[in-house]
Amino acid sequence: MIFTFLFMATMVVTGIPTALLFIPWCWMTGNVLPLYRGTRFMLSSSCHMAGVRFHTEGLENIPKDRACIFMSNHVSNLDPPALISLIPGRTSAFMKRALMNLPILGTGFRQGEFIAVDRSGSPTDAKNSVTAAQRVLAKGVHMTTFVEGTRSPDGRMLPFKKGPFYLAMSSKAPVIPVSIHGTEYLWHKGSLRMHPGTAYVTFHPPIDPASFATREELMRAVRMAIASGLPEWMRT
Repeated sequence: MIFTFLFMATMVVTGIPTALLFIPWCWMTGNVLPLYRGTRFMLSSSCHMAGVRFHTEGLENIPKDRACIFMSNHVSNLDPPALISLIPGRTSAFMKRALMNLPILGTGFRQGEFIAVDRSGSPTDAKNSVTAAQRVLAKGVHMTTFVEGTRSPDGRMLPFKKGPFYLAMSSKAPVIPVSIHGTEYLWHKGSLRMHPGTAYVTFHPPIDPASFATREELMRAVRMAIASGLPEWMRT
């Protein structure tokens, strides 16, 4: 449990001053970048202290002049810190609505324009989330989503949710498929015990939603791209 303790302790030691300094600053100035950069430092420092290293490929595939939608598989609680630490520029993300109601953290998420989602399956809620994400993309901020909607219990890819593909087809923003593996061993779903080691993150070439006639065709293309960067046993 020592690595879990180091991860959590670093989160607290770096997170408290980040919140105390930059949440009020964002209120006063409307500038969220200091809070976002402080959060990235908190996450990357926590992973480093816990012995987590990132082996990254494909950063050169990310367009420098457009907001993109990053679509990734999801196998561990380490996946969000990995992507937020590695994605160039600022990204928003979809997250459970309950997290938006947490004291202090929820305030930071709202200031960062993270998008609350419900798991009720309500079409109205889904439409509202997509509309909010379109506004974020229009500001030049990336969107990040774990397209399976939840962590895989064993590392194998789950069916994809449709919402991110509604967003891609309506916004026409480039889709960057992302493959993550290794984190399933470093912090397994359902466990409190972290382990040091290497997480592998691959950013694939952008996919243009306008090249596909249907959401289903786009979904298949993104799934194939993500699978191509995973070990064979994770692809099914």
